[in-house]
Amino acid sequence: MFNLEGMTALVTGASGGIGSAIAYSLARQGARIALSGSNSAKLRAFREQLNSELGGDHVEITCDLSNTTQVEELIPATLDTFGKLDILVNNAGITRDNLAMRMKDEEWDAVIRINLEAAFRLMRAASKPMMKARFGRIVTITSVVGATGNPGQVNYAAAKGGLTAMSKSLAQELASRGITVNCVAPGFIRTAMTDTLPDAQKDALNARIPMGRMGEGDDIGAAVAYLASKEAGYVTGQTLHVNGGMAMLS
Repeated sequence: MFNLEGMTALVTGASGGIGSAIAYSLARQGARIALSGSNSAKLRAFREQLNSELGGDHVEITCDLSNTTQVEELIPATLDTFGKLDILVNNAGITRDNLAMRMKDEEWDAVIRINLEAAFRLMRAASKPMMKARFGRIVTITSVVGATGNPGQVNYAAAKGGLTAMSKSLAQELASRGITVNCVAPGFIRTAMTDTLPDAQKDALNARIPMGRMGEGDDIGAAVAYLASKEAGYVTGQTLHVNGGMAMLS
């Protein structure tokens, strides 16, 4: 697809369904991956699987994105390991759904801290070595609901919409240094979590998608691989919506 040989990447939330698909996609194109997540055992198992299946020398770096100190240490740890950082993928995120009138402060705070604030801290830290190298790719996984909204997700939608606006601003700041900043906005993607839904609920979800089915993690991984590539060097400040036509947004 795209040649990422010699490039290094940090992927947050790497052991989850979408995160692991992104890591696989980048690794298949030749990138060396720093896999980050909060579950060290799960992360280690995935790293061993990735190395076994695709070869290479990928590493894992445990990081709790709710812990500011650990977040601030993640980019330096990646640089210590690889010596450089070409690609940052902000994928990790959580949900704490509730109707606005019932939403607790801690539900709001947790989603904003992990989904939005941690991504800002990583983007800020990654931009420094990328500016020095005069090359970089920052890709953030947002969501269709960041553009459309969704009942019961005012915190999640606010964080995802904030990521889009933040990425556009940073894209303008870094463009002259050869660094692109873009987003990929998934719609309904099939994961282990959605596989457990009752068939009736799956059918209802699929009915909202013109293609009639949920996407796969590889669909998101392919979009990230493109935006991470040298071929996407003239694309910045953009959001690539991958949702099977569920929301046709300009």
